Amino acid sequence: MNTVLISYDLNQPGQDYSDLLTKLRSYGTYWHHLDSLWIIKANETAEVLRDVLKSYLDKNDELLVVNITGDPAAWTGFSDQGSKWLEENL
Repeated sequence: MNTVLISYDLNQPGQDYSDLLTKLRSYGTYWHHLDSLWIIKANETAEVLRDVLKSYLDKNDELLVVNITGDPAAWTGFSDQGSKWLEENL
């Protein structure tokens, strides 16, 4: 299973991105404490996830998908719950 960082800029004001959020939540194990940044657990590669998620975006939106499995991480300023998830899943 991969740990994948997903970040996006949704550049079209007023658009409904609820389907994108539903899709990201559907992966089950996720961390979402910043507005447009998610960390999920998924079997798919970064490339496959990019292709799946871009179907939920407009042409002028931006999307970054990075496999961070095994990479060291550091953070600050999150709740105990948010930090605990990071410690257990990164």
